[in-house]
Amino acid sequence: MKNRSVAKPFILALLVSLGVSSQVISAETPPTPEGALKKLKDGNMRYLSGMSSVPRVDVERREQTATKGQRPIATILGCSDARVPPEIVFDQKFGNLFVIRVAGNVTGISEVASAEYGVHYLKTPLVVVLGHSACGAVQAAVEKTPLDGKLPKLVELITPAVDAAKKAHPGLAGAELMEAAVEENVRHQMRELTTKSDLLKNAISSKKLTVIGAVRDLNSGKVRWLP
Repeated sequence: MKNRSVAKPFILALLVSLGVSSQVISAETPPTPEGALKKLKDGNMRYLSGMSSVPRVDVERREQTATKGQRPIATILGCSDARVPPEIVFDQKFGNLFVIRVAGNVTGISEVASAEYGVHYLKTPLVVVLGHSACGAVQAAVEKTPLDGKLPKLVELITPAVDAAKKAHPGLAGAELMEAAVEENVRHQMRELTTKSDLLKNAISSKKLTVIGAVRDLNSGKVRWLP
């Protein structure tokens, strides 16, 4: 009982610090996984056409989310690369996405916990693992580049995907191997999310959650959705 009494205020404080209103969350109906995915696909098409429907300055939306809490339609686990900002790539308005960004879109404990938060507390019905072409973190894993600081630990989370890509495509090298490794890394991190999290696994089993992978091409800007 003592542990529960301590945990409950902590969780409530965490919700408040992230701008979450439990009343708003319970009152609003989240989109279906299919509905959320359609919004992202439509948004990327608008982005590619240069016809954004999202205002760059939206005072009303900012005030609304500040007072009533956040209600994102999807959780995005993406790379920290400055050329892949999810809100712009998917042409989504302020507060529509719960974004987790880390080099190589890897699934360390902090990233898994953040995804759990997005799904379990914010009720996002969709998790997208978003990789991109010419990813520096994946390239470091492919080329076994010597790195300083804590970066080798991060690259270790990508190495299994690179090994799988090389095994599946023994003849590939250079740019083709990089492309295969980037895609395999997305798939690997998708598997890791559910392997490391019972919360996400249970949400998928109960059909409350879909986890999908995608790769953004830096040259064209197009998001390619993985089957």
